[in-house]
Amino acid sequence: MERSKEIVRMENATKTYPGDFVALDNINLVVNKGEFVSIVGQTGAGKSTLLKLIYAEEDPTSGGVYFNGRSVKEIRRKLLPFYRRNIGTVFQDFKLLPQKTAFENVAYALEVNGEPTEEINEKVPGILDIVGLGDKLEMYPRQLSGGEQQKVALARAFINSPQMIIADEPTGNLDPISAWDIIQLLLKINTLGTTILLATHNREIVDKINKRVLVIEKGKLVSDIKRGRYAI
Repeated sequence: MERSKEIVRMENATKTYPGDFVALDNINLVVNKGEFVSIVGQTGAGKSTLLKLIYAEEDPTSGGVYFNGRSVKEIRRKLLPFYRRNIGTVFQDFKLLPQKTAFENVAYALEVNGEPTEEINEKVPGILDIVGLGDKLEMYPRQLSGGEQQKVALARAFINSPQMIIADEPTGNLDPISAWDIIQLLLKINTLGTTILLATHNREIVDKINKRVLVIEKGKLVSDIKRGRYAI
């Protein structure tokens, strides 16, 4: 595969924490632009650590992590906010600002980038409409269900048109129906050309998605299934 089609490359990426705990052990993988990749494994297998290396919350102890051919480790700290605009993130615990409405939570991601008010007022209702919350712009997180809060978080992750969305256990706190709603939105966003990395331990969801699956066990990449079912 041509390097120009790659968005993420890991070469012998290893992450060791104090006490000689090896969270990731010699990971080699390539994710191409526009892929939907599920990263699966038991709790503590290393899924979240792998994602943190990609969006530069952690540096590898050894080996390389590359985004669009550029070494993530070599990005200067003051430039990290600009780098992270390329990557939208969604987490299990939503990370919404409780004192802000759904509109304001999504708008905040544009405000920190210096977007003009006129553009914010145009973009935010549109993206909330896409995730099915067009009628709940003025509601606060406490007034929304868990599934609705995660939709706000997903809208916020997508508002800057990132090249990739990283979703770390985004359905972990949701009931099965709400969880599948979030997955369907991720699949929809993927059809628009956005690369999706989904970390989960939900076997049923991964089987339904029926796309590429990376299996991580005890920090090692033990399987790379191009399409289909998996077993842990």
